[in-house]
Amino acid sequence: MDLKGKTILITGGGSGIGLEAAKQFLEIGAKVIITGRNKSRLDAAKKAYPMLIAIQSDAGNEDDANALFDKVNELGGIDILYNNAGVGVPPKNLGISNDDHYKGATYEMEVNYLGVIRLNNLFMEMLKSRQESAIINTTSILSIVPSLIEATYSASKTALAFYTKSLRAHLWILGASVKVFELLPPLVDTDMVADRDDKKISPEKLVKGLINGLRKDHYTIRIGDTKLVYIFNRLFPKLTFGLINPKKINAELKP
Repeated sequence: MDLKGKTILITGGGSGIGLEAAKQFLEIGAKVIITGRNKSRLDAAKKAYPMLIAIQSDAGNEDDANALFDKVNELGGIDILYNNAGVGVPPKNLGISNDDHYKGATYEMEVNYLGVIRLNNLFMEMLKSRQESAIINTTSILSIVPSLIEATYSASKTALAFYTKSLRAHLWILGASVKVFELLPPLVDTDMVADRDDKKISPEKLVKGLINGLRKDHYTIRIGDTKLVYIFNRLFPKLTFGLINPKKINAELKP
């Protein structure tokens, strides 16, 4: 896929992976629109990269999504919708009754899964009208093997992974020109996991891998350890589950 000259909308683009993606897409000659809930982060991103268009918008909010579509339409539309925004609620023990746990799971599903479907549906006809267009959905290494301490987050990303594969097939059957990519990151060094000492890769490395995959039309883009986990899980599922969920988490799960 040729990315130069394309207009790309990146949700959750005010920091972390989204901001790094905005930077690298600008460097290769794309026009970039970013969204996010935090206005101060959007303002800082705009100051750092004046070519950006920044629109405050919550990826899990229906009214925000409709307003975003109208603004983007007024700007001339987009060629690529990059659903990068995602949330992870601090882990809870599934074996303990807790209303906050349910609320957290609902929030994760609203942003990580249902919000993506909403935006894809809103922008679908616009994307179909373009000669070459794409949707990029960010799932996770945890859509291959779940994390016991991030169970509902894993579930939201697994739901998105199945939806992404189905959407790709549906659009192919319809003969639509919209390409559907799935990005599967490992743990990435962002603010969301700043307190964890696990192995991480940099947003820069992740986005370079994404752009390389897009250019080669690799519809499933596995980066770093995600490649190994995918292979190991097919051959040794129990071993892979243990690697993602080492015994030390037993202590974390106890009340």
